[in-house]
Amino acid sequence: MPAPQPPVTPPHEVRPAEAPQDTPRGPGLPPPARSPEAPEGGAARAKGRPRSAAADRAILDATREALAELGWGGLTMGHVATRAGVAKTTLYRRWPSKNELVVDAVASLFDELVMPDLGSLRADIEAVVTQFADLLARPETQAALLALFAEGTRDRQLRRRIREAIVDPQKRLVRQGRSAAQTRGELAPDCDEATAREEIDIIFDTIAGTVEHRVLVSGEPITPEWTRRFTGLLLGPFPSLLGD
Repeated sequence: MPAPQPPVTPPHEVRPAEAPQDTPRGPGLPPPARSPEAPEGGAARAKGRPRSAAADRAILDATREALAELGWGGLTMGHVATRAGVAKTTLYRRWPSKNELVVDAVASLFDELVMPDLGSLRADIEAVVTQFADLLARPETQAALLALFAEGTRDRQLRRRIREAIVDPQKRLVRQGRSAAQTRGELAPDCDEATAREEIDIIFDTIAGTVEHRVLVSGEPITPEWTRRFTGLLLGPFPSLLGD
């Protein structure tokens, strides 16, 4: 019997190029291993997972709640992890110590404060004082701040972190209000940067210290009448800024 012949391709038919085939395999042999650069399902997955803003918020909220309930001495990273519903390893990847975690939890509260531009320095000061007083009136804020400040008196490094993460960033409010007043012509331009920095520090300490003492130490409320009188005393050296 003659040997079978391969089929003849008609002249008008052009066969498409065939994709390269895997190396032939005998029966029972496993398929070739895929390259690690091209895993099944597409491109290689990036190592690790991006940090979740929602998880961060849950952790910081849980930290303040636990601090208010347990106090500084009773608070542990385990308590926070349980309340936030995350693993302790997740917590330690973000915050290496309880000090760092508590400072960030308290600092996040002050991100809510904004310096408005209401058309006058007096109105701006009254508005930001009211915001600050409302924030300090919250039980969780009071408990967190008092515990943090008390521990800071015994821990110099913690006190430095409080200044860097909580106190200094809030001086932006003074800088913004001062700049807006200068733009409106209510205040003279700064003479030099060093003097401006010193004056901003003094103004911030005066406002923040007075409001914190009244709310956290004296336990007295911040009323609209008190805010108006306080602002009048601040602007006393500038009669033209007092308005009615």
